[in-house]
Amino acid sequence: MLPSLWPAVLPIPLWTAWIRPLLAMPMICLDDFEAYAEHHLPIAVWDFYAGGADDCESRDKNVLAFKRIQLRPRVLRDVSAVDMRTTIQGTEISFPVGIAPTGIPSMAWPNAEISSARAADAMKTCYIASTYATCSAEEIAAVSSGCCWFQLYIFKRRDVTEELVQRVTSLGYKALVVTVDVPYIGKRRKDMLNNFKPPAHLKLKNFEIFKASVTDKDNNCLYKDVLDPSVSWKDIQWLRSLTGLPIILKGILTKEDAELAVRHGVQGIIVSNHGGRQLDGVQATIEVLSEIVKAVRGRVEVYLDGGIRRGTDVLKALALGAKCVFIGRPVIWGLAYEGEEGVKNILQILKAELHTAMALSGHKTLSEIDRTLVLFAKL
Repeated sequence: MLPSLWPAVLPIPLWTAWIRPLLAMPMICLDDFEAYAEHHLPIAVWDFYAGGADDCESRDKNVLAFKRIQLRPRVLRDVSAVDMRTTIQGTEISFPVGIAPTGIPSMAWPNAEISSARAADAMKTCYIASTYATCSAEEIAAVSSGCCWFQLYIFKRRDVTEELVQRVTSLGYKALVVTVDVPYIGKRRKDMLNNFKPPAHLKLKNFEIFKASVTDKDNNCLYKDVLDPSVSWKDIQWLRSLTGLPIILKGILTKEDAELAVRHGVQGIIVSNHGGRQLDGVQATIEVLSEIVKAVRGRVEVYLDGGIRRGTDVLKALALGAKCVFIGRPVIWGLAYEGEEGVKNILQILKAELHTAMALSGHKTLSEIDRTLVLFAKL
């Protein structure tokens, strides 16, 4: 009975200031942010962010595969000063975790891209702006003073692609991240059941150049109208002719395509299965990382996204050859929790966990981390 009397006994401001924080869920790890977002976002929006293709097998594998990898820590090493700094495409970042491009994050928090870019800047790491953003490339560039890349699709209208490349080049973006695993959209069951469409008030700012020809009734461009399933390796060569920016291919899962990427002169690869949202039944990204690192033989930088939930996950990816990892869904959870501050919290947690994991495994710099640190457990 006593708790029910407290609001009558205490003034409302004091009730809010003193009692509510005691009842709030502590946000200690990324799972806490996920639980918060699932509880607070509208169900159709949560399903859009959380969902995968078909049976969600590949989405779930991305997380579970990290649990099969065990660490082999070394002891009695001086880890009194742990340094997590690294460089990606020539730009220094404070630790090897960046923000992956995610479509329409402003359903989780207003002007989400600006919040995420500011959080990345504050943490001195990389932010990849999505083509499918509700803030324009110009708005994002205006708040990004550090390592900001731009994610690009190659559209049916090559003139629109060319114009977008010229815009982001002039705005100071430091690399182009070309998504190569979406000739068509994967079958996302939850979105189909929900008949999902983004809220009408959210506009895809980078698509305003399409307004004269290709829009839906809510003035938002559709994937099926603008993406080109005929895109091939010759288009990567064409992109190279448009800009001097580094070109990074996102969506590589095989050594064969990694070798072709190197042959076509790209500067980086993001090992990615699109968060399990495209082709279901593919391997987890961490499972194919080693074969891709081996195939490129140090000629390009290799990054990874998919399934990163702990600092130990980051450590495992680094041990298997990733230069940096990128997170997608956890950023959405941070946005849903508290916008820019929530994203900073997510990054701070991963940075702190990586620091601890490096120290406890006997590694004080990223250059000391290698394949000997990990082994794959038998199923």
